Amino acid sequence: MARQETSENPGRLKQIALTYKMTRRVDRTIGWLLAGVGLGTFGILLALGFLLGHPVYLGILGVLLAFLTTAIVFGRRAERAAFGQMEGQPGAAAAVLENVGRGWNVTPAVAMNRNQDVVHRAVGKPGIVLVAEGNPNRVRSLLASEKKKMARVVADVPVHDLVVGNDEGQVPLKKLRTTMLKLPRVLNGSQITQVNDRLRAMGDLMSNMPLPKGPMPKGMRLPRGQGGGRR
Repeated sequence: MARQETSENPGRLKQIALTYKMTRRVDRTIGWLLAGVGLGTFGILLALGFLLGHPVYLGILGVLLAFLTTAIVFGRRAERAAFGQMEGQPGAAAAVLENVGRGWNVTPAVAMNRNQDVVHRAVGKPGIVLVAEGNPNRVRSLLASEKKKMARVVADVPVHDLVVGNDEGQVPLKKLRTTMLKLPRVLNGSQITQVNDRLRAMGDLMSNMPLPKGPMPKGMRLPRGQGGGRR
């Protein structure tokens, strides 16, 4: 048991170090920020300790709170840096959807065109969520085509469509997960399973064409006849 803990700790420390290096490439002030948060939290608690006559107790509490606040700030800045690097990359929305949480069934790239505009599908308690990434003018036709196709088998299920982007009416990549989790819940577990079964029976682009996991290569082109906008 002790050997297992020893082997796991270096892995965790290495992961934290890699995350810090990745974050620092995007956020050059991360080191100073974390130091300021940690020392500031500890200093405030220690000063209160002297004022109240319990410097030792509040000093220990200050150390714990300093570690906690530093970890929270580091996690948020690292997440923001990760989204900043992913934003604009083909397949970035699919990567977010894969980590949206339990209770969601995600199918990446159910529709795509030659310009690498793509629509992903997620099924959960809010119903069906279609997430499009790419040119906002072109993805509308992809979304309309996918909705029309699904209406044949799941006409009674709510369908939400989201376009990832930073323009008006779009959802920023970093807010995609939060936006999906705020959607009203109308389906239970068994209904979600039924919807998934019907959609699988309908088939989609992924059943006809192998696609790599994660962000898609920029040079990738669809063969003729498989553009999502020409169904």
